[in-house]
Amino acid sequence: MTHLANPEGILWLELDGAVNIRDVGGIPTTDGTTTARNRLLRADNLQDLSAADLGLLVDTIGLDTVVDLRTAHEIDSEGPGPLRAYSRVRHVHHSLLPDGGDDALLARADGDSDSDSGDVAGFDRVVAHYLGYVAHRPDSIVGALRTITDAPGAALVHCAAGKDRTGVVTAFTLEIAGVDREAIAADYAATAHRIEAIIGRLRRSETYREDVDRKTIDEHRPRAESMERFLREVDARHGGVRPYLHTHGFGRDEAERLRAKLRD
Repeated sequence: MTHLANPEGILWLELDGAVNIRDVGGIPTTDGTTTARNRLLRADNLQDLSAADLGLLVDTIGLDTVVDLRTAHEIDSEGPGPLRAYSRVRHVHHSLLPDGGDDALLARADGDSDSDSGDVAGFDRVVAHYLGYVAHRPDSIVGALRTITDAPGAALVHCAAGKDRTGVVTAFTLEIAGVDREAIAADYAATAHRIEAIIGRLRRSETYREDVDRKTIDEHRPRAESMERFLREVDARHGGVRPYLHTHGFGRDEAERLRAKLRD
């Protein structure tokens, strides 16, 4: 397995075939506990996993559920990936974007599009983009959280970079688990430690190369303040993460089950 820099407190998994994969366990909650390990992983594209990677994920960690947030076009372009060979691993698709095959869609998948999510004057483009997920794909957000909740073992949520789509779903999950907003934003921003490796990997794919090259590395880099602002906007527009999810069918009992699953 490869071994990349491991900033203190971040539970990176050092794999051969993914560079932005980590366990969201060990994060402090507001009432003095921590999130549980080996319950939820977040990751970038899983197309290049080695046999050793698969053994670690499935046999050691106990991964049995994968939530794929990519579009059908991305999945078709990249192929099924080696995890699909494991019949005991359930794969569930919940795209946060409309499915299609044009360049504009892939640009949006990379977080570089305008959003019609309301008045976004003064927002950075990232916040506007994330609000677009919330406005237009509540079905997929709720579906992703429900899949994580119902996973018998460890669940993994991923997209292409493991940054934008994965960042929003993970943030909502951690909010339900009772994690402090500052810690949620810090988990989101941890991807910045590996952004060069992430973008380098995406550039090797014909699916993503043209789109990732439209921005500099620094423009791709996630910042904690973007997630903090996004969550404040969810509060202002929807009353908070829990009310938003409840409005769209994720019941209080489900939220409590998810909270219990993710806590020690």
